[in-house]
Amino acid sequence: MEIKISDAKVFLKKGQGRELKSGGLWVYDNEIEKVEGSFDNGDIIELHDFDGYFMGYGFINTASKIRVRMMSRKKDHPVTKELIEKRIRDAWEYRKAVMATNEPIEQLSCRLVFGEADFLPGITIDKFSDVLVIESLALGTDRMKELIVELCKKVLLEDGVKIRGVYERSDAKVRELEGLERIKGFIGNPFDTKVIITENGVKYYVDVENGQKTGFFLDQKNNRKAIASFCKGKKVLDCFTHTGSFALNCAANGAESVLGVDASDLGCKQAEENAELNGLENIVTFQCADVFELLPDLEKKGEKFDVVILDPPAFTKSRASVKKATTGYKEINMRGMRLVKDGGYLATCSCSHFMDEELFLKTIQDAARDAHKRLKQVEFRQQAADHPILVGGAASYYLKFVIYQVCDEM
Repeated sequence: MEIKISDAKVFLKKGQGRELKSGGLWVYDNEIEKVEGSFDNGDIIELHDFDGYFMGYGFINTASKIRVRMMSRKKDHPVTKELIEKRIRDAWEYRKAVMATNEPIEQLSCRLVFGEADFLPGITIDKFSDVLVIESLALGTDRMKELIVELCKKVLLEDGVKIRGVYERSDAKVRELEGLERIKGFIGNPFDTKVIITENGVKYYVDVENGQKTGFFLDQKNNRKAIASFCKGKKVLDCFTHTGSFALNCAANGAESVLGVDASDLGCKQAEENAELNGLENIVTFQCADVFELLPDLEKKGEKFDVVILDPPAFTKSRASVKKATTGYKEINMRGMRLVKDGGYLATCSCSHFMDEELFLKTIQDAARDAHKRLKQVEFRQQAADHPILVGGAASYYLKFVIYQVCDEM
């Protein structure tokens, strides 16, 4: 597929482009002084500072508040097929280095491309064993997605990794902010979309067609392993279990019993299938329920757990709703703490980049005060290394995961 490069030049207002100059890749609509030359949305343009200084190449979209997404900073590195291939090759080499396991490389499941953090803005590609799932959220890279898929297959094949199928999950509502339709379906030949992967020695069915996001949350891999190490012989409650990943890690590491809870009936059924796949159905039980309603009921019944895990969906997807989200995080953590036995453990997280680290930790402290609990921070963690954090790209740092020991008041 041809990469369309226009003759247009975009100029910043004086003093603007702060995120870009800090290492990020986004230029917002209100930072632009003028555009010289003609272009179509999605075209590659040149970006210049107010004084004409060359700042790089990116693609433009007047339908989006993120007006330009940068692809290259160097004058002698224009956006070509060769540059895209280098980006993908660099991304794969990085994953091989940071996600090294004892399993064959063709069976490795990881985030292969993480958008801006891999200098391919707006596109995410997850590798589930021998299947790729692509999510495209920005116009410029959406126009290149078939080329990107082709190059991913080429780069992987050089390492003996043959991809048997590609599925697109570009059905997120945020695409509408780019003037794009929400779509999903096969790119290339159809295949069985129920894929088996192995992570931390635990097997899962991943439904790449109907599961949440791309089908499975790879970013919690190391966090699942971390909290599972506390669970031998313990009674565990896993809230917002999705398809049972935290619950099954705990069970596989010797938990006495695990209760996984999720509001999705489909998620719970998939979690039960995953438990059977691993021979853990006698240890793990799944319940379809609203966690906000269930936790007070468990408290009234006097239930207590050695370990409580809170892995909720993002309560906020915009700055405007952060205050409301803070209330939700505080409530769920306060309820969770009350169910932890004295000296037990709470694992809690937020997957919204708008809920920054400082605010998240303060919210947990406020919840502990209201729950009359004392907390000892055991470990603070982030997303797995295949979801790298781009310094200066605020949106790439989103997952905060904390393990606490929960003690009754002195």
